[in-house]
Amino acid sequence: MRASLIQIAVDPYESVDSRRQRAAAMVMEQRGADLVVLPELWPVGAFAYESFADEAEPVDGPTFREMSRAARDAGVWLHAGSIVERASDGHAPDGYAPDKHAPDGTLYNTSLVLSPAGELVRTYRKIHRFGFDKGEATLMGAGGELVTVRLPETTLGLATCYDLRFPELFRGLVDAGAETLVVPAGWPARRRAHWTLLARARAVENQAYVLACATAGTHAGVEQSGHSIVVDPWGEVLAEAGTDEEVLTVDLDPAVVATTRERFPALKDRRLGLETPRVTG
Repeated sequence: MRASLIQIAVDPYESVDSRRQRAAAMVMEQRGADLVVLPELWPVGAFAYESFADEAEPVDGPTFREMSRAARDAGVWLHAGSIVERASDGHAPDGYAPDKHAPDGTLYNTSLVLSPAGELVRTYRKIHRFGFDKGEATLMGAGGELVTVRLPETTLGLATCYDLRFPELFRGLVDAGAETLVVPAGWPARRRAHWTLLARARAVENQAYVLACATAGTHAGVEQSGHSIVVDPWGEVLAEAGTDEEVLTVDLDPAVVATTRERFPALKDRRLGLETPRVTG
């Protein structure tokens, strides 16, 4: 399986429409790949909080339309990174399940996965929102569903950026059948060491491929880490980008996941449902 990670640079002086068109052109250049991945919130910038409301769109909005055309033209499965989604109880394309409990107009950090026919197959709303008591954590709603996507070669497990710090989410994805973990991100450069460390940790502990695609450039004054990375189920780094805009293309053997889990069956030794110790004294 050939995977291409597009580490797109977000320039605050480039319009969102221009970046959509540029990203679509980069996707179309990946003909021959099986899977193409874009980063988190690349249309607007992961730290451009003041623009979230103005640039929010429905799942079948302009980003989806550009990405649908690109996926269809290239003939690839496309994880189109994520958008600022504005929830709507109106019409939505196939593959999208709106949150019936969310007020109309709620914003979400939502990933889109498209088929080679350009159809929306699944969406994933980011579960762990970054910012503590500000930024994304206060501006966006939280997703509540683990999402996997079955490709002909492998089963993807979807996560986004800050999710990488929460191993229980990835355990849930593995229990749901995930073999390849896809993590688009807008990760800050000042925590780059955490980015690569956590990507390798999630690969080792889950015995899965990790495809972690980050942005380059600067979002609202926050320098981005770049260093998109592909890690195999043993934790070996197969490829790693630099800090500039770059396309990382790697050939993966999906059978390695099953082989690793058979030869070193650590996942079978998990002990679940342990009693929480009581605090005394």
